[in-house]
Amino acid sequence: MDLAKTLLWYGGNIWGYTLQMLPCMSLALAAFFLLRPHRRRRLEGLGLISTPRREGAMLLFLMFCAGLAALTLFPAGFWRPGHWGAALRGEVPLFPPVDWYIQFQTLQTTPFQEIRRAFRGPWVMFLMVANIGIFCPVGFFSALLWSRPRWWKSMLTGFAASCAIETIQFFIGRSTDVDDIILNTTGALAGFWLFWLLRALFPRFCSQFQCQKQGGTYHG
Repeated sequence: MDLAKTLLWYGGNIWGYTLQMLPCMSLALAAFFLLRPHRRRRLEGLGLISTPRREGAMLLFLMFCAGLAALTLFPAGFWRPGHWGAALRGEVPLFPPVDWYIQFQTLQTTPFQEIRRAFRGPWVMFLMVANIGIFCPVGFFSALLWSRPRWWKSMLTGFAASCAIETIQFFIGRSTDVDDIILNTTGALAGFWLFWLLRALFPRFCSQFQCQKQGGTYHG
């Protein structure tokens, strides 16, 4: 019973965060189709075409990145309808002021401190698992869409993205923690190995997510 309650609690948190991702994901969807003719002309000038599966994967990845930005590059709870309602009524500022004293006091630069704490409570454990899981698509899609995927490329992409996020969060009143960088980078690397397994099992399927030379030849 306790396990069922914990899983429902996790599911509720995931659903809540997913809803907060939707506004920016919708903007990314519109931007993708607005820029698609320009991308198509550019590829045609190079003698290439983007396959339908590649286009679909690019759209999913772009929407995911926009949703990730919604969760990480804005103040906590920024995209909740309740926050916008309260801001429009003048009850709270849309962008809360930053307390720099608290920011410096809570800056976490000691590796593995928060990771060790994760085993002491369900909320910290949820954040640890979420920090890994939410970066898996970064490693997976970057490898799937790049012509020459390498594990270190996916790892560096995750590391650079996480460092940028943690730096920005410090200036918007969010917590900044070196453990988040470790977990995010681990997630990106896990995403690459998921891609590697998929490519090992279905190599021809994965090749369909690469650009093709006009006439149907694979462009590696």
